[in-house]
Amino acid sequence: MPRSDRILRSAIEAIGETPLVELGRITRGRDGRILAKLEYLNPGFSKKDRIALQMIEEAEAGGDLQPGQTVVELTSGNTGTGLAIVCAVKGYPFVAVMSQGNSMERARMMSALGAEVVLVPQLPESSPGQVSGGDLALVETEAQRLTRERSAFRADQFRLPAHRRAHALHTAKEILRQTGGRFDAFCDFVGTGGSFAGCAAAFKEHDPAIQCFVVEVAGAAVLAGESASRPNHRIQGGGYAMTTLPLLEMENIDGYLQISEQDAIETARRLAREEGIFAGFSSGINVAAALQQMEGALRGKTLVVLLCDSGLKYLSTDLWP
Repeated sequence: MPRSDRILRSAIEAIGETPLVELGRITRGRDGRILAKLEYLNPGFSKKDRIALQMIEEAEAGGDLQPGQTVVELTSGNTGTGLAIVCAVKGYPFVAVMSQGNSMERARMMSALGAEVVLVPQLPESSPGQVSGGDLALVETEAQRLTRERSAFRADQFRLPAHRRAHALHTAKEILRQTGGRFDAFCDFVGTGGSFAGCAAAFKEHDPAIQCFVVEVAGAAVLAGESASRPNHRIQGGGYAMTTLPLLEMENIDGYLQISEQDAIETARRLAREEGIFAGFSSGINVAAALQQMEGALRGKTLVVLLCDSGLKYLSTDLWP
């Protein structure tokens, strides 16, 4: 029975099965198609709901998470929101550790969902809205301390294979079903690398000819082998200029795309104005990368992107002037 035709037992059963929409207005006059997976329609308004559920359920099945045990994770806000939802339903205390540089809407949402939110000050040279790899390292140190202090389960989104599996088993399989497996390329902005890794692996297994591109912020394209001249940028949730991402599988990367933060921001605004899609920074950078490819080697092709989270999470930022 389709999910929409039955009563769900909890909000976590509403995670996944998001729509795939053709961006026919933003691509008007161009040769090719962009298909966008509306991940902001998950209960926590982001793709990270998927990994929260997968990490918790695999930990329960493997005996790594005991009834009533505290869960801790570092977050830019989206994974924390997903974990807050899953932990609320399943009865686990949850501690979200986040940089003060991330938008406050996220902290407020996690708190409203019952999470304990620990905000970590940024480095002296950092600015609000511009979270660097150095800022994230401070958050990681605090998350490790709290995990030890609370004898907690660490839902480590940068390292747990459950993160990659959530996208390989669900996100990618949904896209393959929705498209009939007929598309040419996938572009994905890298934070932890989990959505790229999981989707790319499933896509390559289905058809090795599908090209999978890592998207980075111009000036912080360290995965492409460049030095980080601008590690402090406004594209929240990724582009931390981290050269080592345990979940990323290099053999599935067909290329690296660089998009300026201004192009990402303007594309996110265009999504709202032209497509009625109210999404965040990372959605803008993904669509901007797909548009870039449509002007080059992938002219006339069909490209798939994830629209990772909701624009509601950035109302206090300069994404929405």
